[in-house]
Amino acid sequence: MENGKVTVSILNGIATVSFFHPKSNSLPLKLLKDITEAINKLAADKNSNVIIIRSEGEKSFCGGASFDELLSIKDFKSGKEFFMGFARLINSMRKCPKFIIARVHGKAVGGGVGIAAAADYTLSSNEASVRLSEILLGIGPLVVGPAVERKIGKTAFITMTIDAEWHDAFWAKQNGLYTKVFATNRELDEAVAELAKKISGFNPDAVAQLKKVFWKGAEDWDELLEERAEINGRLVLSEFTKNYIKQFKGK
Repeated sequence: MENGKVTVSILNGIATVSFFHPKSNSLPLKLLKDITEAINKLAADKNSNVIIIRSEGEKSFCGGASFDELLSIKDFKSGKEFFMGFARLINSMRKCPKFIIARVHGKAVGGGVGIAAAADYTLSSNEASVRLSEILLGIGPLVVGPAVERKIGKTAFITMTIDAEWHDAFWAKQNGLYTKVFATNRELDEAVAELAKKISGFNPDAVAQLKKVFWKGAEDWDELLEERAEINGRLVLSEFTKNYIKQFKGK
């Protein structure tokens, strides 16, 4: 449990991928790999017609990259590999021939914003504020950037990147990251369940074709996101990043 976990279930054509980490549902590389593997398996599973991605707990949806793991990176190879975890996850969601619903119940940072953006339909509670704080660490939201920019547009993406502040769920909805925002988690869960049930009855072939249409223009993301992972893989080695994380953890 201290390294987190990913659970997968399928019921009546509805697959649910749920992740958990004791530190604000942050994402170490192992957890990223497990979520990606789950998405890839479900993409080929004829028993699943729609995928829900969510996290456990009542507080943060996702705390973004694991600070403990960022501190442990000592060379470019391991730095690139860590950020490739995010690249592979986003690309697995992009390539999946099934609609993916993101259920965002709480705050989302960095990679969590990337997951919300890479989903095809994202529903949230009004507690689901978002933040891209990577620039404060001396890196940038480079790997998640294409997915976020695709959803909210360049101007809003630049705003999130430069001010690195929290933006509430209604700002996220206004800018296209969230489709609907609900007052309570109960209402959120009811809406997710209702939507998933509806989608599970869609023609799978039509859904697969629509996914290609929705993601047209992103065909080069395998190469693009790897390039972005390489940039952050170098930046994360800086003393700036190490000092920031140590100061943050010492608060």
